[in-house]
Amino acid sequence: MPTAGRTPSQTVGPFFSFALLDTIGNELVPPGTPGAIRIEGTVTDGNGEPVPDAMVELWQAGDEKGFNGLGRSGTEEGGRFTFTTMKPGVVRSADGAPQAPHVDVAVFARGLLKQLVTRIYFPDEVEANAADPFLTSLDPADAATLVAVPDGDGFRFDIRLQGDRQTVFLAV
Repeated sequence: MPTAGRTPSQTVGPFFSFALLDTIGNELVPPGTPGAIRIEGTVTDGNGEPVPDAMVELWQAGDEKGFNGLGRSGTEEGGRFTFTTMKPGVVRSADGAPQAPHVDVAVFARGLLKQLVTRIYFPDEVEANAADPFLTSLDPADAATLVAVPDGDGFRFDIRLQGDRQTVFLAV
């Protein structure tokens, strides 16, 4: 006769590499495409340690030329991820207000039962960023966690899951 007992707790495991990364890659456009940009960064936990088995998903408005605006990058040793994409233009919110160019991001990692959602804004869009309704609603130190920094010929955007300079995440 079987005995009753507790079921082990379930957490989201590091299944991303074989379940989700094979279908969608991190190159939304081929490197060298006119207007292509590189976005790279690291995912770190609350202790500042790299998360080597997370998945970062990026999405942005597509267009009629076959650009679907969706990419996924697994993190590697050191928590690193990278994307090759196009810099988005201004988008409008539901009420018609212009939003600064940005890329939407979801982070999936072990221990998270739901993805975390954030945005990447661009440092060369000073005027648009200063007028963006979401960015301007934040404390300046928090808003700074959403703006990528120039890095060589691309941009760097580090995602901090908790702790000092935690990335701002949206409640969706």
